[in-house]
Amino acid sequence: MEMPDDAAAWRFSHDRQQISDCLARLARGEDRRDAALISASFWPDATTDYGIFAGDFAAYLAWVVPGSDAIAVTQHILGQSHVVLEGDSARVETQVSAYHRIDAGEGARDVWLGGRYLDEMERRADEWRIIRRIMVYDWFRDDGPAVDWSQGLMGMAFSGPDFTGRAQGDVSETFFAGRDRDNEE
Repeated sequence: MEMPDDAAAWRFSHDRQQISDCLARLARGEDRRDAALISASFWPDATTDYGIFAGDFAAYLAWVVPGSDAIAVTQHILGQSHVVLEGDSARVETQVSAYHRIDAGEGARDVWLGGRYLDEMERRADEWRIIRRIMVYDWFRDDGPAVDWSQGLMGMAFSGPDFTGRAQGDVSETFFAGRDRDNEE
């Protein structure tokens, strides 16, 4: 087996890291309903198909931001990614578990889903973004009525309002204000 030269090995590692950063940026953007982070993860001519929604990037962005008022909190937890690099293109399968707090009018419920993102990605001007995403669902679990965070955690009151996450107005917005893209270069 031939060992790659240093430049090729660096390029391979750099590309994989940029792809990983893009996927993490997108998950954070979806959880915070942050249009700038999401837009920095997809090419403007991208398409998506989530099974329950399919469309071009503009339609997807309008669907996910600001999101449904019925979904107060989401948390997308990314697992391993299988990456196949093909020059300026890549095919990436990423495991995902996603928590959603949903209130469809009968009180908040905690639900989980698990699946895989199948992403076609392109490198343009040395930047990797998604050009096509398909969501494959592997499992779903309804944990029932959501915990009432106003009561604190395990019988202990929170010392302030910033300890419970929410899709919009979360303390992480000020924590990262103006800094989300600082480490992209």
